[in-house]
Parts: sequence; structure tokens; C-alpha cells
Amino acid sequence: MTAWSLFEIMGIVAFAISGALTGIQKRLDVFGVLVLAVTTAIGGGVLRDVIIGNTPPLTFRDPTFFMISALATVIVFFTYRWLDRFKNTIQIFDAIGLGAFTATSAKLATQHNLDSLLIVTTVAVITGIGGSVMRDVFVKEIPYVFRQEVYAITTIVGAMAFYYTQPYFTGNFPLYLCFCITTGLRLCCIKYGWNFPILDMEGKKGISGNRNAGN
Repeated sequence: MTAWSLFEIMGIVAFAISGALTGIQKRLDVFGVLVLAVTTAIGGGVLRDVIIGNTPPLTFRDPTFFMISALATVIVFFTYRWLDRFKNTIQIFDAIGLGAFTATSAKLATQHNLDSLLIVTTVAVITGIGGSVMRDVFVKEIPYVFRQEVYAITTIVGAMAFYYTQPYFTGNFPLYLCFCITTGLRLCCIKYGWNFPILDMEGKKGISGNRNAGN
């Protein structure tokens, strides 16, 4: 198994768990939880493949991704009470999926000769946030990326790290670096409560920020 495939599977599993946990917390039925998990896991990858012209999307050519998502969902059903004990469980798995998909998408873009910084970062961002945005919209939540959360910025930084290191390093070092930077930054945002400021319309004091960790 290649490093790219390993990261792709890691991203699918992490996002499927994130989607399944969200579905259970929102009290969806079994089918609803499964659909939400699969959508979260493969949504970004489908968007990526359409953008770079890798059609039909890999997910529809290889049922393995559906099977992995479904298996991860089943595991969540049996371990939910254990997973629910940990604070920010959904956000942690979301961060892992974000890092994995950012890395694989940046690499796939360069392999399809889409080698400009703008294209690489755009493909990485859309893939990284696509599934989670769909998940949040389906359960009527404002997506992380549209709130205070420092979310999409972490994918941009990770994709830029990949872009600027891949001409100088052979092998999978840029892939690993992109994953570590994206996931690490996102976990730091969760732990230390790094958020963007928001407009304080009620107090009319301009902007305000929320410093509560794990918001």
C-alpha cells in the first residue's frame, strides 16, 4: 500500500467517524447516521475528482471507500459511549481527516499537472472542508469554516508547505509534512481556542473573539 493510499484511507475513516458521531448526537436513525458518515467521508474526494477531471470520481469506481466508511460507522455504533467520554472527539477526528485529505489532494493535483500554488491550495481546501461542510449543512449546523473556527486556513498552510517542499524533496516527505502541519495546527486551534474574531452586533463594539478552548 502506498503512502497516498494510506492517507486517503485514514481521511475516510476519520471523517466517517466524525460524521457518524454527529449523526448519533443529532439522534438520526441508523440509515441517517450511515448516510451522514459516508457523505462526510467521501464528499470532499468527489468534489476534488470532479475539479481535476478525474472522472468518474474514484469513489464511484472503487467500492472500497464506501465499505470502509460503512465499517467505520458500524464500529462507532458499538463504541459510541466510550468515544463520547472524550472531549472534542468529533473535532479531533475531523482534524485528522482534514490533514489526510489536504495532503492527498495536494499531491493528486500535482500529479495531474495542476502545479500552480492557487490550484493546489484550492483543490486541497475544497477536499479538506467539503465533506464536513456537507455534514454540518445536513444537520442544520453552521459549518466550522464559516464560524470563528480557524479551519480552512490550516489546509491552506499545509497545502503551501507541500507545494514549496515537493520540488526539493523526493519521496513522501512533502506528503507527511503537509499532514502534520494541517492536523497539528487544527489540533492546536481546538486545544487553545484559537479563533477568528466576530462582529459584536449586539454590543456595537466592533469585533470580539471567543477564547474558550475547544469551542
